[in-house]
Amino acid sequence: MNKTLVAALTVATVAGSLVTATPSAKAGDGVGAGIAAGLIGGAIVGGAIASSRPAYGGPVYVAEPGPPPPPCYWRRERYWDGYGWVVRPVRVCY
Repeated sequence: MNKTLVAALTVATVAGSLVTATPSAKAGDGVGAGIAAGLIGGAIVGGAIASSRPAYGGPVYVAEPGPPPPPCYWRRERYWDGYGWVVRPVRVCY
């Protein structure tokens, strides 16, 4: 949290100094200053986020495994193969 606060204050300081740096600037020059402030501020905030600690260490909840699935069984099934009825074993699992 402290790094984020420092980064935010730094961005505000840099942005404030860029706005008041050139009072005699033309209207078109403000765009370049805004882009520069955005790039600098983004680099500072991105560096603060990248150097922060990862959010590990909290409680980890693991679901208990459920009951095992019911066993499979073999059943004899009759089907038409084009020439006649055929009976074959088929494995049935639920």
